[in-house]
Amino acid sequence: MSADIAPPVPAQEAAAEAGVRVVNVAKTFGSPPAVRALEHVNFEIARGELVALLGPSGCGKSTLLRIVAGLVQADPGGAIEVLGRQQTEPSPGVSVVFQTHNMLPWLTVEANIRLAAEIQKLDRAEIDSRVESVLSVLRLENFRKSYPHQLSGGMRQRAALGQALILRPQLLLLDEPFGALDALTRDQLNVELLRIWQEIRKTVLLVTHSIAEAVFLADRVLVMSDRPGRIIEDIRIDLPRPRDPRTTKALPEFSRYIIQLNRIMGVD
Repeated sequence: MSADIAPPVPAQEAAAEAGVRVVNVAKTFGSPPAVRALEHVNFEIARGELVALLGPSGCGKSTLLRIVAGLVQADPGGAIEVLGRQQTEPSPGVSVVFQTHNMLPWLTVEANIRLAAEIQKLDRAEIDSRVESVLSVLRLENFRKSYPHQLSGGMRQRAALGQALILRPQLLLLDEPFGALDALTRDQLNVELLRIWQEIRKTVLLVTHSIAEAVFLADRVLVMSDRPGRIIEDIRIDLPRPRDPRTTKALPEFSRYIIQLNRIMGVD
């Protein structure tokens, strides 16, 4: 991996400062009868951590992610701190990848990936360097001149991840980026995501419905209640890294975490 993406963050440094701090956050939508989406949400994520946000449909996971991103305003009274600053609007250093990619169909993979950096008017030579690094990390070098319709669903989602990585975010927010894919492709991209994270070691908050995905990927799993959503459990996943499907999923501890989270979420 190219050093142009980012050097690894020492574990002691990552633990020393929060990448994300959410304090007493709530969110209500609409006028009476209003919908209380979130209530008394509190958690922290250390810099360099990969944390999964797990919960039932409609519990406010995506809303919470958008609040952390600065795309949605929380109700008055709470506080959201991202990378040491109060988060009230989208900010540099934070990138979001959604379930549906936002690639422009008339641009190639390479052109789509470099677009955000061009909009920010970065130096052309710097953009060229970053593009090469991102294509290498995502293993898309041979598809740089392909158009979105020529790619598989998995490749399109990898390219969407590249659109975020080109800006070198310190915080990467992932809103079920592989949720619409078939199970096999999703598993393959989970391995790719873990490989990329282990190389660039950025702070990641991942929204997912999948218990197995959360356990395989995360350092910690935050479990949300039904609406109004709040954090009801914070489970540290003490599985060795680096992780790979064959060895990690064969560990007895992996199965125990699955059972524990199933019970917390009321799944028999």
